[in-house]
Amino acid sequence: MTGPGEPPPRGFSGGGDDEYRSTVFDESFVRAARLQEFSARERLADREHPVRPLPPRPLRGRPWRGLVLAVLIVFAFGAVVHAGIRTQQQQQSVSRPGPRVISSTVVPLSPGGESRVPGGRPARLLERSPAAEFYTGAAGVTLPPVRSTAHFADSQVLAALAVAKEYVVESSLNPEVLSGETARPVRILIDPDQHAQFDRSIKRPAADGHHAATGWLVRFAPGHTEFAGEGVRVRGTMQVRETEADALEIVTDHVFVYAVRPAGASGERAADGRPGGEAASLFTVRRELRLRFDREDLRDQHLTVERSEVRAGPMSCAAPAHDALRPLTAGQSAGADHPAGTDPYVRDGGDSPVCGTLDPSSLPRP
Repeated sequence: MTGPGEPPPRGFSGGGDDEYRSTVFDESFVRAARLQEFSARERLADREHPVRPLPPRPLRGRPWRGLVLAVLIVFAFGAVVHAGIRTQQQQQSVSRPGPRVISSTVVPLSPGGESRVPGGRPARLLERSPAAEFYTGAAGVTLPPVRSTAHFADSQVLAALAVAKEYVVESSLNPEVLSGETARPVRILIDPDQHAQFDRSIKRPAADGHHAATGWLVRFAPGHTEFAGEGVRVRGTMQVRETEADALEIVTDHVFVYAVRPAGASGERAADGRPGGEAASLFTVRRELRLRFDREDLRDQHLTVERSEVRAGPMSCAAPAHDALRPLTAGQSAGADHPAGTDPYVRDGGDSPVCGTLDPSSLPRP
């Protein structure tokens, strides 16, 4: 037995409080309680409500610091994302310049004086001309050895050369393009950024150095010239170089020799009684192109024409050459032909007329 006020001995199972020994009401438990018991005096005044709810405790210490830190992290992340978007937009605005504009020059070559253009059968004329050893058609547009550059693999260089060759062939050898029937085979190879300039050049050509139809392609004036057969003789070169880390440049330089005659002359007879179909003549076009390929062009099989230089003859210096080519044919001469006058007081009047003299050695031998 134990005396009053003394704890029961160890192992003693009696007592009404034993069943609550496992419950511990520590300080944190008491602080976390949401109800508070009235005091004895308060219970006398209000017997219906023995307890009352406690007001919510304000957050203190670490919870507030954590919340502030979370807000700061969110703001910092937003600032980084915003700065990244701004930087990307600035880089895109710098790396995407406006559409590149073609610069072109078309120079007619006149035989000069009273020299008459030699005529005869196309095959015979070609045998007696400097084009005798040229290839026929697309076979004359040969590719150079393919080598990789600092930033482009050999497969990418080959892809650029293939598109460049296709452009030269379609713009210089396609019969429908040469006759002026269509320009679509050329247009689909050009970067879409240049389509507006190309379309204006084809529909409304101008001698302003930027909108000459003959700067983009070889085109003969409809109703003026027709082809006399034998195919087009071609010889030239192509050179590749890397101009930027993301751009290739291909420079092409080709001579094209066309056998032509006046439109509608195939059924007529020449002055000496021979069929008019035999009275053909040769017309020579020298084209030098500077073509640009960025990585997007390589992906889409497009190109950008930056520069075009064309010299063509025999032609009259007075004949317009920016819209179509008008050859002097067999038996014709330039006479006292000279370029049209230039008014230096007129601004934005286009390029000054330019004309060259065709060296007699470029014509077929008699």
